[in-house]
Amino acid sequence: MKYKRILLKLSGESLAGKMEKGIDFERVLEICGEIKECTKLGTEIAIVVGGGNFWRGRSNKYMDRATSDYIGMLGTTMNALALGDAFKQIGVDVRVQTGVEMRQVAEFYIKDRAIRHLDKGRVVVFGCGTGSPFFSTDTASALRAAEINADAVLKATNVDGIYDKDPKKYKDAKMIKETTYIEVLNKKLNVMDSTATSLCMEENRPIIVFNINKKDNLKKLIMGEDIGTFVN
Repeated sequence: MKYKRILLKLSGESLAGKMEKGIDFERVLEICGEIKECTKLGTEIAIVVGGGNFWRGRSNKYMDRATSDYIGMLGTTMNALALGDAFKQIGVDVRVQTGVEMRQVAEFYIKDRAIRHLDKGRVVVFGCGTGSPFFSTDTASALRAAEINADAVLKATNVDGIYDKDPKKYKDAKMIKETTYIEVLNKKLNVMDSTATSLCMEENRPIIVFNINKKDNLKKLIMGEDIGTFVN
């Protein structure tokens, strides 16, 4: 096993499946089932989930940015709760924590409590991003990974890794198997935002970009197979 503790970044869109919006609960159960198989290997898994299946930013140019970001945080919380429920259905011990206090809904994020959950073999799902506006869930992934001392940030996408250009638009797009933080920043490769990439670089924490839609990719990664794109 290559990674003992990981931070898995899931997009909100990955939970929508073919629906594109909202939550496809069958797809959520599939993803949670794959994560369950990884926990059986002894891997400690924390998850940051996005909210793009509900909210993609300001609805108009006059909308207050902070308000828009807080709406997005509520979207991530809905996704986190859906993941938490799915894990419970398949017998996985899970805790949902939010960066904004919602006592009736989930635990408030406390670093030491999150680490204690992971030490006990529980999956921890983080909602609300960092809990502050102006920071993306990518940045939240890098931050939480640093706080819990994860071995790597695994970013789940709908493509096989990082490409030199958009593979959905260009048939001749070439996949990059390995690159550096500096190249990602300089070439604007759109892996994670610059704040997240810079934090991972500062902490010397690898980022692996992989396709979550291919069966067992997550398990293969954790076992050390050469899947996706490696950034370090």
